[in-house]
Amino acid sequence: MSAPSAPKNTPRVTEREARQVAEAAREQDWHKPSFAKELFLGRFRLDLIHPHPLPPADDVRRGEAFLARLHAFCETRIDSALIEREARIPDEVINGLKELGALGMKIEPKYGGLGLTQVYYNKALAMVGSASPAIGALLSAHQSIGVPQPLKLFGSQEQKDAFLPRLASTDISAFLLTEPDVGSDPARLATSAVPEGSDYILDGVKLWTTNGVVADLLVVMARVPKSDGHKGGITAFVVEADSPGITVENRNAFMGLRGLENGVTRFHRVRVPAANRIGPEGAGLKIALTTLNTGRLSLPAMCVGAGKWCLKIAREWSAVREQWGRPVARHEAVGAKISFIAATTFALEAVVDLSSQMADENRNDIRIEAALAKLYGSEMGCLMADELVQIRGGRGFETAASLAARGERAVPAEQLLRDLRINRIFEGSTEIMHLLIAREAVDAHLKVAGDIIDPDKPLSAKARAGANAAGFYARWLPKLVAGPGQLPRTYGEFNPAGHPDLSTHLRYVERSARKLARSTFYAMSRWQGRMETKQGFLGRIVDIGAELFAMSAACVRAELLRSSGDHGREAYRLADAFCRQSRVRVEELFTRLWSNTDDLDRRMVDGVLSGAYTWLEDGIIDPSGEGPWIADATPGPSARDDVHRPIR
Repeated sequence: MSAPSAPKNTPRVTEREARQVAEAAREQDWHKPSFAKELFLGRFRLDLIHPHPLPPADDVRRGEAFLARLHAFCETRIDSALIEREARIPDEVINGLKELGALGMKIEPKYGGLGLTQVYYNKALAMVGSASPAIGALLSAHQSIGVPQPLKLFGSQEQKDAFLPRLASTDISAFLLTEPDVGSDPARLATSAVPEGSDYILDGVKLWTTNGVVADLLVVMARVPKSDGHKGGITAFVVEADSPGITVENRNAFMGLRGLENGVTRFHRVRVPAANRIGPEGAGLKIALTTLNTGRLSLPAMCVGAGKWCLKIAREWSAVREQWGRPVARHEAVGAKISFIAATTFALEAVVDLSSQMADENRNDIRIEAALAKLYGSEMGCLMADELVQIRGGRGFETAASLAARGERAVPAEQLLRDLRINRIFEGSTEIMHLLIAREAVDAHLKVAGDIIDPDKPLSAKARAGANAAGFYARWLPKLVAGPGQLPRTYGEFNPAGHPDLSTHLRYVERSARKLARSTFYAMSRWQGRMETKQGFLGRIVDIGAELFAMSAACVRAELLRSSGDHGREAYRLADAFCRQSRVRVEELFTRLWSNTDDLDRRMVDGVLSGAYTWLEDGIIDPSGEGPWIADATPGPSARDDVHRPIR
């Protein structure tokens, strides 16, 4: 059967127009220092993260008190196996979380919330996510990207007074941006919000609305048409989920997170008061991206919890399971996996805690750090879970229910692997995160030399840009030749007696940061305007930066723990192991910057898409069902039953 190509009302935009929309939504300026931004420019600003920032004592007291209550709740009230089996979080569990105050962890006490810091909010998500990743996703979607965070940053006082008390105690929120034919390309957003008197009329369909099935309040991104008195553009609205004309048409099911309340939501002539608009017209994407600056930290926080659980199971299992006369942990092939899980968990927790504390202090711009944490955490979380499955062998592939049925401990290793897989897609896929971070990493270059490679700029603008670029690079390039990483005693405070020497790793980070900046400059000189098409190269540049950031965070955290007398020697060993493993990955990535199959792969793709290799597909049966690749999302009344299920 022939499949419709796209919803009829989806705007048609060129690649350049799509990029312009995304660029306009970026934060254009840097008002505060950024460790990661400096790192990509070849400047290792250790002073921005060391000594490790610490939370105030009162924040620690309140945070620890809540974690203790949450721990007791998770142990006694959450049945992860039940949620997996029935694919639903019991209402009484969600109501219990409401009573605990978990919906208002990040909402200020004056609105009825707990007012936890980002550090303790993330620790709470790591804990509850280890008990049930589906519950972790529900709480994260509600507070990290749902209604509370946009209102906190951009809402009016009237909106905060009206909605935040509800969100702190009873109301679940959801964030609605994605559409059936619109993912990370918001320029093609089709949902419309047409002004009518003092209201807006919403029409459209939203896909993958996490919490949307049970939500009471929604953040909806919709396009306002430009007209007299209306600037227009993609705009954010708070919408009551029970408004007439809203239909939750489907509760989606996934390979993991089986308790996730994620659906398809249709809007048909939904009336939304103008008072519910967040910020001005056209500011929706900027609001979404700014919200995600810290909101993205929730996913790596839950990956930290997953890593801790992987380490616990790997330790317990591999000490009991024997092969060839000794525990499997004592065999090098398995031991290397355990070492990877332990070292990576330590480093990932260091990255999340450091980024979170910097977010709380608000003295650094952490947009790149948070994005790196999300990228690195989601990738490493999946790797750790995969290694745990391998360590467990056949039992790793077997479900917890099957293990229990035959009398063994019900270890849900395969479930963790399925549950974590979505994190490489949620809130910006790995591929999109590579491009987003790369754009920020080259921002300084584009500011001084961007007009040179812009085909739409006149010769006069190119000439001015050339003069500016000459001055910038005359000052910048010489600093990439030599630095403190070449001096044998630099960062000596990271080489205390009786501990592994971490100073050598920090000197490696400093040298590698300069090498990374030189590589980026060479690539921009070589490819110029085609640089944005070199996604393989840009991805490796970002991955190197992520490793260098993680190494820095791990060393700084180890020194913090040593100076405070809290497992300092063990922390140094973990940091040393991680840095040595990371350096191997960095060297491979540097090699692959220039020795790779990127050009060959592009030619191969041309052949695949042209049908040159369809003969290779012979001899199989395709079990896929019938239907279009992308569902039609043309606006109109719903023809399906409403499966919206508010929890009270």
